[in-house]
Amino acid sequence: METSTFVYDGDCAFCTTCAEFIERRIPTTARVVPWQFADLDALGLTVAECEEAVQWVGGDGARAAGPDAIAKLLGASNPLWRVAGAGLRFPPARAVAWPVYRWVARNRHRLPGGTAACSLPQEARERLYGPAGRPTTGA
Repeated sequence: METSTFVYDGDCAFCTTCAEFIERRIPTTARVVPWQFADLDALGLTVAECEEAVQWVGGDGARAAGPDAIAKLLGASNPLWRVAGAGLRFPPARAVAWPVYRWVARNRHRLPGGTAACSLPQEARERLYGPAGRPTTGA
């Protein structure tokens, strides 16, 4: 794998809003993709891992989850965001980041942009987008 991938929950409006912020404001070469449309097998991820936390799979195969994945994403950006990523990896910040991340994950439906979101069933997603999350071109 050459390109790093940041995987988030596309069924969560709060997560989707955060991913849109990343795409607009954080310059990175990483793919930012909802797990529901990602080829999890190719990334070496499971549905359970993706439901638990955001995931990072580096171009070198390195993996991280939750705030560690966010730190990796920031580290793969421009100098200002890299400083933020390094700060998130600093042991005292990291010790606080995980409990905060878990609280946000449990309460994301209550946060700005958060709603009860519905997704297409897996079968319908694969019919429309194929197993790797890309639109099908068949007749």
